[in-house]
Amino acid sequence: MDRQELAAFLRSRRERISPAEVGLVRGPRRRTPGLRREEVAQLAFISTEYYTRLEQARGPRPSREVLGGLARALRLSDAERGHLHHLAGAPPGPPPGPCREVRQSLLDLLHRLPQAAAFVTSATFEVLAWNDLAAALMEDFSALPPRDRNLMRRAFLTPRPAGSRLYGVSDVDAFARHSAQRLRAAAGRHPDSPEVTGLVAELLAGSEEFRRLWESHDVSAEPTLVKTFRHPVVGPVTVNCDVLDITDRDQQVVIYTATPGSRSEEALRLLSVIGTQRMDPQQVDFPA
Repeated sequence: MDRQELAAFLRSRRERISPAEVGLVRGPRRRTPGLRREEVAQLAFISTEYYTRLEQARGPRPSREVLGGLARALRLSDAERGHLHHLAGAPPGPPPGPCREVRQSLLDLLHRLPQAAAFVTSATFEVLAWNDLAAALMEDFSALPPRDRNLMRRAFLTPRPAGSRLYGVSDVDAFARHSAQRLRAAAGRHPDSPEVTGLVAELLAGSEEFRRLWESHDVSAEPTLVKTFRHPVVGPVTVNCDVLDITDRDQQVVIYTATPGSRSEEALRLLSVIGTQRMDPQQVDFPA
């Protein structure tokens, strides 16, 4: 175990993460770059004292469970996770679950599509990255903790008034079937992942609809090519839906575009201007 290098590595990873990335409020008095030690400890489910000792190169060798918690809390890539284990003198085993790191080229792609709402999801339907128009059309994901960015939790477990489930999309029943089938397939690829098994258990306990779909054991679904969002400000927005599979990371890039010249294209243009702020729907006026 290389205590000095481990301490320096933990410190460097902690300082690069913004509070918003893990669902925390920055606050006006925050002086520490990145996260505080107690915040990392809380996210990793260990004591602040123990984490502090690790950063001070005074701690005992951490267990694999502790290293796994630190890797998740610090949002480490696969390469960084392996480096962490080697520094701690405990070479890593297989990856613990679906990859949550989004390649920089994909992040760049999202922001080069200003007229499209685009986002990246994991194998468990967590929204990992998004552009401004996706946030305006759906919701401001940066204001949510990571677990609340999961589209399956929102579809199956979040109570919503009639007609507004999952952002009011027209294909919500089809999404329910599709997501259950993809999660079934992901469970086969990641049988030992606490993230996958935990989400499945949570959905089975909380949703009769999910339980019924899960018991069908289906693992494939027809894609949805067109859907309509009932947006509270600009009204109905009909979009074409294209999905790109990132097979090496078990992720998907979802891209929503409107037909050129349509009212929905005008709605997306308006959303690109107003962003995630909310206005009185009566103020919105589209050309005839």
